[in-house]
Amino acid sequence: MPAHKPLATLLALTLVALLPGCKAAVVEAPAAGQRADWPAYGATPGGTHFSRASQITPDNVAQLEVAWQHRSGDMREGKQDDQSFFSQSSMQVTPIVIGDRLYYCSPFNRVFALHAETGEEIWSFDPGVNMEEVPVLPNCRGVSSWQSGREGVCEHRILFGTFDARLIALDAETGRPCADFGDKGEVDTAQSLGTHRTEEYGITSPPAIFGDSLITGSMVLDNQRTDSPGGIVRAYDVRSGELQWVFNPVPPGMPERNADGTWLSGTTNVWSIIAVDEELGLVYLPTGNTTPDYFGGHRRGPGEDGERLGLDYYSSSVVALHADTGEVAWHFQMVHHDIWDFDTPAQPTLIDLTVDGERIPALVQVTKMGLTFVLNRATGEPVWPVEERPVPQAGKVPEEYLSPTQPFPTHLPSLVGHRLTREDAWGLTPWDRNRCADLIETMNHEGRYTPPSTTGSINFPANAGGNNWGSPAINPDTGIMVTFTNRVPGYVKLIPREQCEGNPQPQLGTPYCLESSFLRSPLGLPCTAPPWGTLDAIDLVSGKHLWSVPLGTTRYMAPFPFWWLKGLPGLGAPMMTDTGLIFSGVSNDHTLRAFDVLAGEELWQAKLPTAGNALPMTYQVRPDGRQFVVIAAGGHWSGGAPPGDYLIAFALPLTE
Repeated sequence: MPAHKPLATLLALTLVALLPGCKAAVVEAPAAGQRADWPAYGATPGGTHFSRASQITPDNVAQLEVAWQHRSGDMREGKQDDQSFFSQSSMQVTPIVIGDRLYYCSPFNRVFALHAETGEEIWSFDPGVNMEEVPVLPNCRGVSSWQSGREGVCEHRILFGTFDARLIALDAETGRPCADFGDKGEVDTAQSLGTHRTEEYGITSPPAIFGDSLITGSMVLDNQRTDSPGGIVRAYDVRSGELQWVFNPVPPGMPERNADGTWLSGTTNVWSIIAVDEELGLVYLPTGNTTPDYFGGHRRGPGEDGERLGLDYYSSSVVALHADTGEVAWHFQMVHHDIWDFDTPAQPTLIDLTVDGERIPALVQVTKMGLTFVLNRATGEPVWPVEERPVPQAGKVPEEYLSPTQPFPTHLPSLVGHRLTREDAWGLTPWDRNRCADLIETMNHEGRYTPPSTTGSINFPANAGGNNWGSPAINPDTGIMVTFTNRVPGYVKLIPREQCEGNPQPQLGTPYCLESSFLRSPLGLPCTAPPWGTLDAIDLVSGKHLWSVPLGTTRYMAPFPFWWLKGLPGLGAPMMTDTGLIFSGVSNDHTLRAFDVLAGEELWQAKLPTAGNALPMTYQVRPDGRQFVVIAAGGHWSGGAPPGDYLIAFALPLTE
């Protein structure tokens, strides 16, 4: 899963005035539009982040105003003292809209149903998660919907996972648990995992729906131990909650269970969003890297238990499973023996591309390395050649081994990741620029995939990307992709075990714990020149990088006069409409923006109460109604944006 550290020690937190809510009036909408819902996290089961809603256009987007807002009340401040540590909440949810209702979950796993046009609350459900047992990373990215096509109780279900590893099914009409699902509406997914703390294993992404099956992965806490809970993927009957199949990502021929019957621990997990192709009958898993993130000497055995040979087999890959059986159809690995936390972060995006006159069922996968892979989703074969190229080998610790090569796509451009030298150092003054130059010069860095070391190694990009879980948005008609790209270097340092007492990233079971952060100047700013975060547009068929624009400013992070820096790092998630608009927020900026997809020109912005680092979405429930653009504004722990609990809808002004 993504690990993020505070970006700047000296950046001051500033809150904008809270946006006022607006009561909807029963009057004529400003213009006709096309009815469009948003039935799944990424708009479609294949995660395009694209909508046919057409009322809001480049010509009128500047008129958008707040239409309504909903507040859950679920947020918490970060806390750290000698007795305890709690990270602040982060509202990363993208709602779904089915018919005239909107459904979303809060960072505390509460679920809400709202009237999609007014924001009026219809019902809420509290699963009763003990948040004292979730000290880190409280978030919920979304819920899922299943409909039988019949009328009646629980014939339409809202399904979601919790931090304490439960799956829950609710009646979409009333919000009450579906009694026939598992035990009174819930299923415990932590069964047979072995002993673990609540915070080590949970579900933060919405489950995938395939026919009458629900398929889910899990979040496994980073950098804790080699025997962390196994990253198994399970399918359940959406009506009964009965387990249908289990996929534990171990290599062929390796036992999936330990001697005591629990699932083999330490396997790679699927924390991000699963994609579904109903026609091919396949589900696509974006896998994490095998635990812990920055040391893998134990993965190629035999280890102490003789069972760890080949645990990297499905690591940092896309794995296609037959949805009805859980059997592997194919897999493609983006990083060999990943020891950089370069796990596959985003939902695989499924579109069809016409290449040399042939229509190809494609899967587009952005990565933390800033590399984009395009595969035939039926076979797993690259649509354009992928080359194995030599990568740095010097500086590794003696207990580690490395892959001599890594895969590089040849058709699409690399968005970030050149080798840093002293000349790349940046600062606000000659003093901090020189300090950054010294840091770059003294650390191990030979380019992307420089191995972690005990003297300190630069990761460029850092483990937040490149691209992360929010990206990309793709127009299925034109093949134009827009993605948010982090352009910040990080560093990692392996600490010998005897010096690890109290280290929060202990990597137990290995010879080293971990120190990691962004590569920063004494003033707390990145050691490379801005922009540190950009929106990038790529034509997938031609391979051209169409434009790149900085996203966000330091206006709400830095003290005056340092408000002019453009292009913030963080987590950004673009959404695209058929009318040629891109909407995106970013986790370190209190603003939602709209851009022209053809030129990258900013057309509109709205201030938010705190950062909106979730994926925006849009819908129009009636042809004669209003099109809404909705974003969750809840802040993020990575860069100083304070926690919030705002779900905010924008629309064109009403006409009397």
